[in-house]
Amino acid sequence: MKFFKLHAVIYAMIMVAGCHNKPDTEFNLDKFLQEGRFSEAEEILITKIESGQNDQNYSIQLETIRRLRKEFPYTRTEIKQQLKKYYPEVTHEQLNKWEAARQLEMRVIDGEKRYFKRSVSNLFRLNNEAKKLKESVSGKSYDGVDAFQINELPKWFENNIEPVKSFNHQKIKVNYTIALKPNQAPEGEIVRCWLPYPRTGSVRLPEVAFLSASQPDYVIAPNETMQRTIYMEKKAEKDMETVFYVSYIFHAAAQWFDVKPEQVEDYDKGSERYKKYTKERLPHIVFTDEVTHLAREIVGKETNPVKQVELLYYWLNNNIPWAGALEYSVMPCIPCYVLENMHGDCGVQTFLFLSMARSLGIPCKWQSGWYLLPQTKNLHDWAEVYYEGIGWVPVDPSFKLINSEDKRIKEFYLNGLDCYRLVVNDDYAQELYPSKKHYRSEPYDFQRGELEWKGGNLYFDTWSYKMEVEYLDD
Repeated sequence: MKFFKLHAVIYAMIMVAGCHNKPDTEFNLDKFLQEGRFSEAEEILITKIESGQNDQNYSIQLETIRRLRKEFPYTRTEIKQQLKKYYPEVTHEQLNKWEAARQLEMRVIDGEKRYFKRSVSNLFRLNNEAKKLKESVSGKSYDGVDAFQINELPKWFENNIEPVKSFNHQKIKVNYTIALKPNQAPEGEIVRCWLPYPRTGSVRLPEVAFLSASQPDYVIAPNETMQRTIYMEKKAEKDMETVFYVSYIFHAAAQWFDVKPEQVEDYDKGSERYKKYTKERLPHIVFTDEVTHLAREIVGKETNPVKQVELLYYWLNNNIPWAGALEYSVMPCIPCYVLENMHGDCGVQTFLFLSMARSLGIPCKWQSGWYLLPQTKNLHDWAEVYYEGIGWVPVDPSFKLINSEDKRIKEFYLNGLDCYRLVVNDDYAQELYPSKKHYRSEPYDFQRGELEWKGGNLYFDTWSYKMEVEYLDD
């Protein structure tokens, strides 16, 4: 299965952009990128755009090439320099070996090997020998998620928590800021900004209280919006940052399900819910032969959905380690990417889980936002699985199994979620509110935000974001 099946990228990006014109079959971007002919592809696309051919489609393809270049910025010489502290005499043979093992991510661009911007940090996660070497030189890195799971989570079970009911309620204040770098939009032009805002109504996030925003005229998307935002506008000033911020307090709670296989009823396969959440959804929930065969191989003869989900979860835990991933907008098929590379971040792992589970006829869906643990915070994606007779149960494929003899603690994230989740999205690749006019920086997930002006999208490299968190007493 080849990584860059860019016919899928073209299809997905056209759909996201809302354009229904058929892509030009005479130009095969897939072929050009597989062969590393980036500059040649750019020249062809620019010529087509300037001639007025299928403007939007080709602009998106051209932007995809630009983003790919940003994902792979380093030469081999620069990578050797980054490794020098730990491998002062690193050889080409070593580099080639790591590349072949998919532990040092690179691709050929215009005849030169170029390396993923997180390839070195990923190497020290994915290669056990390299990891041990780094720890011997620099010491073991602090892992805030691991610290939370080992030190805090077991205390919940000491308090005899009840399944299904919410517990350990939190009030969390968030100050979220986006700062557009100076002169990214012309002076006097309106910059449009969408910032993440909590989706409420579940027992794990029952309410939010708006506090303030940088602009007096703001629009909070309706709660039923699947990717919820607060929208603002501001004029760009010469040589000045364009800053947007929002402040709010949301209530959060943990929830754990003591799911028993015998409790689950047969699915109502005629229901709209079952049909919606078990279907393939290109380009990132896919039923390729590799995905479906793997899922069936993992579960074997098991037919109970609870046990099937457990088997999938354990397989992901044992086979797909966490590592930084490419921007999703440059990946044509995320489950294909993770099976090609056998590693990935939380969203990559979640898309593979959703694909495998749905291929088995298990209803499941996407959820994402942030985890805001007292020890650490980050963007995060996870899943929910529907069991007939029980309801929707959270499953976090990338938080994985916890080192504990107590099975309830060990498998907590197989059937539960902690109380530090800022839920922004209950789906992916949904229309923002109000609609964005230009192609998004992240067309699938929504966690950091989106910016644009009338001249085009403002990509992630033109702005910074900051999440400040305060934990309040009830």
